[in-house]
Amino acid sequence: MTQQRAEEDSQFQADLEIVKEQLGRPARGVVAIAYRTPDGQPAVVKTAPKLPDGTPFPTLYYLTDPRLTAEASRLEVAHVMKWMESRLAQDEELAADYLRAHEYFLAKRNEMEDLGTTFSGGGMPDRVKCLHVLIAYALAEGPQHFRLGTEAVALAAEHGNLRGSAIPQDWPSVEELGIDMAQFSF
Repeated sequence: MTQQRAEEDSQFQADLEIVKEQLGRPARGVVAIAYRTPDGQPAVVKTAPKLPDGTPFPTLYYLTDPRLTAEASRLEVAHVMKWMESRLAQDEELAADYLRAHEYFLAKRNEMEDLGTTFSGGGMPDRVKCLHVLIAYALAEGPQHFRLGTEAVALAAEHGNLRGSAIPQDWPSVEELGIDMAQFSF
């Protein structure tokens, strides 16, 4: 093993210890840290399609940072998912974008192991079922990857005041995305 590989393995083990603290339990099936916050914390893990015991685990990206998980829950309670889902039913371009995100998610997961299912995560491609998944996916893949993920992260940045700490400073803002925060019941 090279020195660089040993250092990478050591950093990965240290990250897994932080993730364990974040979750309050050991993380299972983690293959990589998919997103690290601007303040340096692992925040999204990439997981194997099957857990070490063989249990299928179709959630490719899993949100671990407590600031982000708490804010995702607050956004869900504020009915952000209903707002997104109602737009999916009315906006063909948004629905097509969400379908592309779903297909990409499946392709990325199936590169590791094909579970033989078309289930991706977060309710894709027809529903918005879990903002934790959408936020994790968007943070792992970046702000231009899919609209609803970009919006969910922007809402978390704004409402949770997480810009620059848990969310990149340059993530698109709710204002830039044309989102009126007053429409939600925070």
